[in-house]
Amino acid sequence: MPSKYVIKPVYQKIAIDIANRILDGDFSTGDKLHGRSSLSSYYNVSPETIRRAVILLNDMDIVEVIRGSGIIIKSVDNCIKFLDKFKDIDSINLSRKEILDLINEKKLLEEKIEGKIDELIDYSNRFINTNPFMPFEFKICKGLSIIGKTISESKFWQNTGATVVGIRRKGSLILSPGPNAAFKEGDTFLIIGEENVYGKIKKFIYEDNK
Repeated sequence: MPSKYVIKPVYQKIAIDIANRILDGDFSTGDKLHGRSSLSSYYNVSPETIRRAVILLNDMDIVEVIRGSGIIIKSVDNCIKFLDKFKDIDSINLSRKEILDLINEKKLLEEKIEGKIDELIDYSNRFINTNPFMPFEFKICKGLSIIGKTISESKFWQNTGATVVGIRRKGSLILSPGPNAAFKEGDTFLIIGEENVYGKIKKFIYEDNK
């Protein structure tokens, strides 16, 4: 499974570390930061990586690069803004990635559920007289007063003892629709329960809700 942590570029990590060191009091406004070669050795990275880190800090007005003087600390307060900015970016990126992961997991789970329902329906069709827990299909016809009500509002389970596991609607299959799914004209409801609930379901949908 992919990592949930957002990986920062090395130069960005170094810039964040330098900003934290400034906040910790290692440097004050007006102090000279170590030269690029010293920073390169300290962080064990290339001078180019240090150059990019310094550019980032310069863009955020934390340091100023002065020819002949080197890298000068310009603002301690801007370190806070800088760290908050990159904290927010990490949070947004992490949330986006987690959402995409959950969407993919949901899609895979729905595919598995749909496959199992298809298996159950196929099994039921072949062993209809011996299967005690078969799925029933009920078409919601025009004129039924149940149309417009949700599964919860109609107290479907309380009245039938059965559970709605899917809805066929306009060529699509809605899996595990939940209590807030509404009965709509033309729907076919997939319902599971013991054999003795069939009559209860039929009476509830077609007779009690004419």
